[in-house]
Amino acid sequence: MSLTAPKLDDRHFQDLVDEAKKRIPHYTPEWTDHNVSDPGVTMIELFAWMTDILLYRLNRVPERHTIKFMEMLGITLKEPVPATAPVTFWLSAPQKNPVIIPAGTEVASTQTETTPSIIFTTDEEARVDVPALNAILSRVAAAKGKQYQTQNLRRVAAGFDGFDAFSPTPAVDDALYFGFANDLSHHILGFELTCDGAGGAGIDPTMPPVVWEASTGDKDDRWRPCVVDVDTTKGMNASGRIHIHVPEMGPYSVNNQKAYWVRVRVRDISAEERAEGMRPYRTTPRLQKIAAAAWGITTQATHARLIRDEFLGQSDGTPGQQFKLQVTPVLSRQPGQTLVVQPPNEAPQVWTEVRDFADSGAFDRHFTLDGVTGEVRLGPALRQPDGTMKLYGAVPPRGANLIFKQYRTGGGQEGNVQAGILNTLKTSIPFVARVSNREPAWGGQDAESLETAVMRAP
Repeated sequence: MSLTAPKLDDRHFQDLVDEAKKRIPHYTPEWTDHNVSDPGVTMIELFAWMTDILLYRLNRVPERHTIKFMEMLGITLKEPVPATAPVTFWLSAPQKNPVIIPAGTEVASTQTETTPSIIFTTDEEARVDVPALNAILSRVAAAKGKQYQTQNLRRVAAGFDGFDAFSPTPAVDDALYFGFANDLSHHILGFELTCDGAGGAGIDPTMPPVVWEASTGDKDDRWRPCVVDVDTTKGMNASGRIHIHVPEMGPYSVNNQKAYWVRVRVRDISAEERAEGMRPYRTTPRLQKIAAAAWGITTQATHARLIRDEFLGQSDGTPGQQFKLQVTPVLSRQPGQTLVVQPPNEAPQVWTEVRDFADSGAFDRHFTLDGVTGEVRLGPALRQPDGTMKLYGAVPPRGANLIFKQYRTGGGQEGNVQAGILNTLKTSIPFVARVSNREPAWGGQDAESLETAVMRAP
C-alpha cells in the first residue's frame, strides 16, 4: 500500500471564515449581523485569505522535502518531448537548378491576439532536385510476359508522336512507367500532359480508376502509393497538369532498365467505388507530349527552436558554479549542442555533458544540464574523510567566458497541431511560395510532473 503524505493543515479559506464566525457569539454576543456587508465580516475574510496563503505554503513543505530527497538520489524530471511533422515546401515555379531548404528552417502557425505562434524547425537540409527523366515505358498486363513498349523521349518531349498510355481497352495492372536517373524521394513531382481528347472514354473524370506509385528498390520489390495533389487532366482525358507527392524511393529494374520509377497503373474498382460512380476506361488515354518538373519537397520538422551562441557568464574560478540558460525547457541535446569555455588568451574548450559527477576527475571538462529548469552546473569540490578536498570535474579559470553553442527549446503537447496549421515561413527562401503540414504533428509530450517522477523513484 502506498504511503500518502498528510497535509500539515487541511483548512481552506471558507473553513477559516466559518470557524471565526462560530466564535463570535462567545466573544462578542452583541455582534449579530454576520452578513458579508458587515465591516467585521470583511476583516474576518481578509485575515482568512492571508491565513489561507500561509497554509498553502506550509502544505508545500512535504513536497519540497520530496524534491530534495529525489535530488539526493539523482532523480530529475524528464524533459518534454517535441512533436514532429512532415512539412511540405511548394515552389512558386519549377526551377532549372536545385533549390536548397536549409536545416533549421523555421515554420510556424499563424500568431493571433490570444495565441502565440508554434514554431517547428526542419531537421535536415532538403534539396529540391531537377527531375532527370530518362525512360518512358508502357506495359500491357494481359500480354504474355507483361510486354513493355519503350517511347522515344525526344519525340515525346517535342510532341511529335502520340501513343497509347495503356492497352486499347485498358485492363487492371496496365501501367505507364516514368524512369528517372535521380532520387526524387519526398518531392512534389509534376507532369505536364498534352492529351488527345478522343481517348480515355468511359470514366468519371473526377474519379479516374488509376493509382500513382513509386518504386521502393530491388530488395523490397514493392511499390508505394503516391498522393495526388492536383489533377487537371480529368483522368488523362484533357491536357493539363498532375502533381503527386512521391514517398521514399529506391532504384528498381523495369524491363532491364534500372532507375527511380514512378508509374500510373490501372487498378481494380471495388463494389463501393462502383456504387459511388467510378467506372473503368472503355478506351485508353492517348498522350501527345509529356514533361516532368519538381514543384517542391516534404521534409521532417520538429517542434523546437534553435538558440545559438548564448552567453552564460564568466567563471569566478571556484568549483560548483551554476549558470542558467535564458529559454526553457531545453530539449535533449544533439551533436554539437554543448558548452564551450573560452579562457582568456587561450583556445576555446568544448565541454562534455554528463548525467552526474560521480565518475568525473579533477581534469574532466564535464557539466550537467537540467532540461526543465535550464540550470547548467559545473563540478563541485567535496571534502574527503582524510580532510582533503577532491574536485569532481574541472574548474574553468577565472575570467573565462561560458557560451552554450546551441540548444533547442520547445516540446510539449501544444506541438501536436492539426494538419494545415504550420503555414508560415519565418524566413523567406528564394523560389519557395508557401509551406504547410499536410499531416497532423504527433509525439509531443509535456515535461514530467513531480507526481510521475515520485512513482518511478526507488
